[in-house]
Amino acid sequence: MELDIREIITVGMVLFAVIDIVGSIPIIVDLRSKFGHIESEKASLASGFIMIVFLFVGEELLKLIGIDVNSFAVAGSFVLFFLALEMILGIRIYRDEEASSASIVPLAFPLIAGAGTMTTLLSLKSQFHTVNIIIAIILNILLVYIVLKSSSKIERMLGKDGLGVVRKTFGVVLLAIAVKLFAANVKGLFV
Repeated sequence: MELDIREIITVGMVLFAVIDIVGSIPIIVDLRSKFGHIESEKASLASGFIMIVFLFVGEELLKLIGIDVNSFAVAGSFVLFFLALEMILGIRIYRDEEASSASIVPLAFPLIAGAGTMTTLLSLKSQFHTVNIIIAIILNILLVYIVLKSSSKIERMLGKDGLGVVRKTFGVVLLAIAVKLFAANVKGLFV
């Protein structure tokens, strides 16, 4: 067991940027107005469960399909790259279907534990120890829960401009991480 605070912080920041729960506050507020009450506990637990299960089963699933972790990590770096561009430039590349319920779909999946998060988890697994990733997931789920519980307060406190600054800042961090992830795994494709 390789417990490493630096790894936990790095993975935690990557997941925080990918999940982008603060940037999702406008979406959360919109969902609350459409569906009334959002079950923060249910959404947090479901997304945490999805992420941890995928962390363990995802690689086996890839092997079943015939894809190696390096290929998935490089693909993941592209997903992160485009997510970062969305955050920085304020454009929408990926479009989701309209929601019919709020707590599990689309909140837990795909908003919190979506394709970007899944790709990121397997990409991170190729570079970091599993125990540190699990701790980072749990810390992020706690943060997600806090944000879901207090989303209207945070929205009022930060305002539209504040949310924009937070989103763009994490977009730049995510872009740098995408480049690093690509560079670290692209060599493995040609071995």
